[in-house]
Amino acid sequence: MSITVISVLCGITGMIGWGVYDFLGGVYAKQIGPFKSLFWSQLAGLISTILLLFLFATGFEVSAQTFWLLLIAGILYSAGYLFFFRGFEIGNVSTVAAAMNLWPVFTMTIAFFFMGQRLSSLQTLGVFMILTGVTFASINWKGRMKNNYQLASGVRETVIGAFFFGVYWNISEIISEEIGWLSTTILTKFLIILFLLLFSNLVKREIDLANTAKKTKYIVVLMGIIEAGAVTIVNYGLTIGDAILITPIASALSVVTIFLAIIFLKDKITTLQGLGITSAIAGIIVTAF
Repeated sequence: MSITVISVLCGITGMIGWGVYDFLGGVYAKQIGPFKSLFWSQLAGLISTILLLFLFATGFEVSAQTFWLLLIAGILYSAGYLFFFRGFEIGNVSTVAAAMNLWPVFTMTIAFFFMGQRLSSLQTLGVFMILTGVTFASINWKGRMKNNYQLASGVRETVIGAFFFGVYWNISEIISEEIGWLSTTILTKFLIILFLLLFSNLVKREIDLANTAKKTKYIVVLMGIIEAGAVTIVNYGLTIGDAILITPIASALSVVTIFLAIIFLKDKITTLQGLGITSAIAGIIVTAF
């Protein structure tokens, strides 16, 4: 199998896995709250990722600098998903998923100013398409006749989450180059769980699922396994394939999330929001070139 085919398959797998995870996260954030959805799904993901140690040999030798970067990465990832799931809890799943497409823009901006990386002309066009698309998708256009434009519900929280994710992926890239993709994934998820436990005690946030239906528990666990699988396959693909193909394909996960929301949740979007969503997704793909 050629490297190109492997890259495409890994990218598509990541896109589907993350898209399904975000869709289920949006559904169950409304039912049991964003904190419980995130904590238990990430715990299930951590356990399933640890099982990979039986298949792949890896080490956990971490320098002092990498240790602090891991701590920051765990906090950023946790905060990103807490804000993202909060957006799902109060907003329209399709609109929130489109707004989350901003995270690659934040990643590229940080890489440009702080890591010396540069964009091609087409990538610059892609960033512009993402920004334009998110703007159209995120505004509540029902108030346009009253000159009362407002952000759609959940968008403000989602943009904050996108910023955290954007910073996270820059840091994660540095860590992965230092200790490898599996060690990075396991240690980051462990720190995510630790941070969420500390956060729950600090703000007195309930995480018990004792009164939750068994079906919900099973699906939250399934969410975590799916998300961990997506991370694993994409990271594995990056070690043998072409990142320039894998990353933009996987980043188009909102295609899956929005499609599922329209089919199963009957989400309603305006024509302009639909055009915005399309532009944001197309922009992500264009950034690959």
